Amino acid sequence: MKQKITLKHIARELEVSISTVSKALKNSEEIGQDTKEKIQAFAKLYNYKPNNIAISLKNKRTRNIGVIIPDIVHHFFTTVFRGIEKYANAKGYNVIVCVSDESFNKEVINMEMLANGSIDGFIMALAGETQLKNDYNHLREVTEQGIPLVLFDRVTDEIQCDKVIINDEAAAYQVVKKLIKAGRKRIALITTEGYLNVSSKRAEGYYRALKEYKIPIDKQLVLQLPYQQEDENKSEKFFKENKPDAVLCVNEIFAVKCMGIAQKFGYRIPEEIAFVGFTDGILSHYATPSLTSVDQHGEIMGETAAQMLIDKIEQDQDDEKEEEFETRIIAATLIERASTPKFV
Repeated sequence: MKQKITLKHIARELEVSISTVSKALKNSEEIGQDTKEKIQAFAKLYNYKPNNIAISLKNKRTRNIGVIIPDIVHHFFTTVFRGIEKYANAKGYNVIVCVSDESFNKEVINMEMLANGSIDGFIMALAGETQLKNDYNHLREVTEQGIPLVLFDRVTDEIQCDKVIINDEAAAYQVVKKLIKAGRKRIALITTEGYLNVSSKRAEGYYRALKEYKIPIDKQLVLQLPYQQEDENKSEKFFKENKPDAVLCVNEIFAVKCMGIAQKFGYRIPEEIAFVGFTDGILSHYATPSLTSVDQHGEIMGETAAQMLIDKIEQDQDDEKEEEFETRIIAATLIERASTPKFV
């Protein structure tokens, strides 16, 4: 798909500011005739068309924020939303939430629906299908028109915007390190498809710890499950054939389900097999035994994302300056419970 030309492209090509391009295309008397004609000719040559939806969004304050999350089943996303709403409401903003249901098309539709002048900016976590397709044109169109966007948790380097994440790689590394120090040698990883950035980062931490402690990497101890569909047969086969003594799961749903399968096969938790999952939601508290979890601090992540977005919305925009973006990393915390031996 041919990329649409934007004010930013024209400014970069002609080595002028975005403000100068904008004023020249509006035939402003502030811009010299030669510069104006050059910019207008370039825009015509490349068939520049302003994104009227984005422009109306940029120029009109609504005190509404659009939030798009992949699903509402995972406790983590609901806590992030709670944090967003708490901070936004305190600052006098309303929050409109949409669910992409892990669908690329729904994510695009939600974004188009919200970007009709009814909100001042976006906070979102990318849908699984969006990361699979690696198609971010719908985000690029909005950001290149100067509309504030903050990505959280599921992010991409393809889009220049503010981001909030946890230290996924380091958190997984620390968990595996603790399991090794507790005497576990056959540590399994239960993860999702690698195109989900959070899963790939957690896998990197898992492999780093094994390498550091010179534990041979056994690919048979890595189980990759679909992030949406259940595959209990695959999980049962995995525990029958591999007999791990510890398991790191990239989310708490995988962890709780796999604990049930392990118990069905007679494993004693944590004596014979330990379990750790990411999220620290309601399932972690009420599982039997209770699940040791990596707390991603969803509410803090939500508050941070809302603060970053509202700061961008309310700051005086200086078009002469190159916009700067920030990635904030929130340190995860390990919450020890009954599914692991006591860590040192």
